[in-house]
Amino acid sequence: MAHYAFINSNNIVVEVISGKDEDDTSTLPDGYSSWEEYYESKREGLTCKRTSINTVANTHREGGTPFRGNYAGIGMTWDADNDVFLPQKLFDSWVLNTDDWQYNAPIDYPNDGNNYIWNENAYQTDTADPKTQGWELVE
Repeated sequence: MAHYAFINSNNIVVEVISGKDEDDTSTLPDGYSSWEEYYESKREGLTCKRTSINTVANTHREGGTPFRGNYAGIGMTWDADNDVFLPQKLFDSWVLNTDDWQYNAPIDYPNDGNNYIWNENAYQTDTADPKTQGWELVE
């Protein structure tokens, strides 16, 4: 079984379905060269791309080859230039890591055993160069 994401004109994933395995071409209806093409024909105005449920953060959880960066989910973005699905960007300051196709804080998470949350306002108002504010201790 394979999974397929439907993407709107703004490159946002609006639906994910399970469908035919991409290698199962024996049952592919005439006139179609792939299951992506077939499923796309069933959703007017949407693009269809296969996605791998086993791929997260550009790592295949069963040791295989990662496929399209991340398993697609509703609200994620399709990046056609890089052929990957991107998670939602949680904060304006966070930057895309193209090694794992995840958005990361611009300051490393403190490694002191405590719990922190990101404070975007603290980061944005920090005038230091480089900025040092952003992670806020959860007490």
